[in-house]
Amino acid sequence: MGAFVITKRENEQYRFNYTSRKGKIILTGASHNQKVGCVRDIQMLKLYHADTLFLKFKTPGGKYFFRVVIQDHIYATSRKFTTELRIAKGIEEIQRNVEIAEVLDFSVDVFF
Repeated sequence: MGAFVITKRENEQYRFNYTSRKGKIILTGASHNQKVGCVRDIQMLKLYHADTLFLKFKTPGGKYFFRVVIQDHIYATSRKFTTELRIAKGIEEIQRNVEIAEVLDFSVDVFF
C-alpha cells in the first residue's frame, strides 16, 4: 500500500508525493502556500478516485509521464517512466491503492 507524504519545501511551500509501498515516488502534487491545500488535493484524489482521468504524455527525450485530472483540474503529475509498461504499472498502482493510502505529514520539524 502506498502513502501520501506531505512536506514543506525550503521556499515555505507545501507539496505532497504519492509513494509506492517500496518507497518510490509515483506522483507529485502542486505546491500550496498552506498545508490545507495539500490535504484538500489528497482528499479529492481519494474521494473521486473512480472518476480520475490519467492523461499520458511523452517527452521529446522518449520518457513517459501522466497527469491526474479530476473535473478538469490537474491534481498531480507523475515521475518520468522509461517504458509504456512502467507507466501502465504506475497508473495501476494509483487506481488500486489511492483510496486506502495513508497520509504522512512530514511538514512539521519535530527535531529542534
